[in-house]
Amino acid sequence: MEPATGLDSPLYEIKANLFKALAHPARIRILELLVAAGEPLPVSSLLETLGLEASLLSQHLRVLRQHHVVTSTRSGNAVTYQVSHPQIESLLLAARGFLLDHLAVQQRTLAMAAQL
Repeated sequence: MEPATGLDSPLYEIKANLFKALAHPARIRILELLVAAGEPLPVSSLLETLGLEASLLSQHLRVLRQHHVVTSTRSGNAVTYQVSHPQIESLLLAARGFLLDHLAVQQRTLAMAAQL
């Protein structure tokens, strides 16, 4: 089934499908690498860094492309990828900030419980 991305889909469905596309650790790591690089990265570099099988990396990149999170450019046999929009970095940073805050609260709760 094709993800809801059309103009006839409610925005909340489109957002939900975007988050589904991001809902795999390998895809988050791919995005982190692309953002950190600040320039397009070749598939060979992603393969080397991630240590994934080529077919598995290809599947993850396809999902990210389908949801317009990354774009690709082919030059001969080489394919490079980059994030499709600068807000992808902001999205990753917001998620990181949320998680760090949540973990800090949990850590304080555990410290208080240990004192009882």
